[in-house]
Amino acid sequence: MADEFALKRWEAHGYQADPASLGESGSWTQLNERDLTEVDQPTLPDGFRFRSADEAGPEAAVRAHVDAWAPSTYTAEGYEGVRRTATYRGDLHILVEAPDGTMAASTIMWLDEANLTAEFEPVGTHPGYRRLGLGTAMLRHGMQLARDAGATGMTVACYGAPGRQEARGLYYAAGFRPFTRDAPLIKPAV
Repeated sequence: MADEFALKRWEAHGYQADPASLGESGSWTQLNERDLTEVDQPTLPDGFRFRSADEAGPEAAVRAHVDAWAPSTYTAEGYEGVRRTATYRGDLHILVEAPDGTMAASTIMWLDEANLTAEFEPVGTHPGYRRLGLGTAMLRHGMQLARDAGATGMTVACYGAPGRQEARGLYYAAGFRPFTRDAPLIKPAV
C-alpha cells in the first residue's frame, strides 16, 4: 500500500495503529482512486434525473443529505458553512431527483485544480431508493463533470474493515480500486 512509508515514520516516533480500530468492524478508512480516461455512461431509471445543488437549491441539498444519513444533525446552517468553503462548487454538488421530486441521492465533488483530481465526499442514497443503480449513475455522471472541469483522477474514501463493506461494492463497480488506508494511531504510554 502507498502508506507504508508514512506508517514507518509514525512508528519511529512511538505511534502504532490503534488495535481497537483494526478488527472486523473497525473504524479505519480506505482511500480508493481511479483515472478519468474512460468513464462509462451514467444510466438512471426512467423518470429520475440529475440536478446540481445550484439548480435544486439549498433546501433540496440539505434534505438529500439528511435522508441519506438519517439520523443526521445536518442543517441549513451547516450547509451554508459548506457553501462558504473556498473549494465548494454548487455545480459539482450532484443530486439525483426521483419522479416524485424526492432527492434520492447526493454527493459533493471537491475539485483540486492544482493536482488535477477530484474527490467524492460525502456520497449517500436515501434508504427508500437504494439498489436501483442511482449511486453508480451519480458517480459516473460526477466523474464526467470532474473530467470536464479538468480533473484526470478521482478519489473516494470508505470504511476498510472486512465487516464494513457497505460502500466498497458501489465504488468498485464504478471503477475505483484501493490506494491507501488510514488507521487511527495511538501513542502508548511508556
